[in-house]
Amino acid sequence: MNLEGVRRHEPQAVSGDLQEASVIAPVLPGDSGPRLLFTERADHLSNHPGQMSFPGGRHEPQDDTRRATAVREGNEEICLDPTDVEFVGRLDDIRTVTEFAVRPFVARVPDRGYTACEDEVAEVVTLSLADLTDLDNYESEFRDHPYYGEIRLHYFRVDGYTVWGATARILVQFLDLATGWEMPPGVDRVVEPDADFPV
Repeated sequence: MNLEGVRRHEPQAVSGDLQEASVIAPVLPGDSGPRLLFTERADHLSNHPGQMSFPGGRHEPQDDTRRATAVREGNEEICLDPTDVEFVGRLDDIRTVTEFAVRPFVARVPDRGYTACEDEVAEVVTLSLADLTDLDNYESEFRDHPYYGEIRLHYFRVDGYTVWGATARILVQFLDLATGWEMPPGVDRVVEPDADFPV
């Protein structure tokens, strides 16, 4: 892994009448290689219940910057100490089907056994970059998206967890910039817009 690609990246912003949100993609060291930290969203949430995500959430008036939103949410969701966060860079903003403009930040954090600190988070999960970049754990499909038209959806299946949706879109860019991971040129399937998600 080389985070210089993330550090040098010039991120693209999303404009429009959207709610602002930020997430932090925490990179942890590990004896067998670096890992990424995810949260599994609680089943009772109205938006994206049960899905894997990066710690983050809606920008609030008390947040001076979008980066401050990511830090605050990381502290609220996984008790991430703001002084432990070493920011590396930003990835491109993404627009979600729930009318959010999500701004992803990448940061190094210490490996200290994080736990869920609020009822929005069902579980804190770390997945190794080696497994996330293994193409045996990846598949994708084409389907129509309400804003983007035909879009490629990504699925990373590691250790019984599936990373997909907006988080997978963020992950694809991170892996491209930080590891040299190359997305396969073709998809595994083309599905109807209302087809069930294979999760």
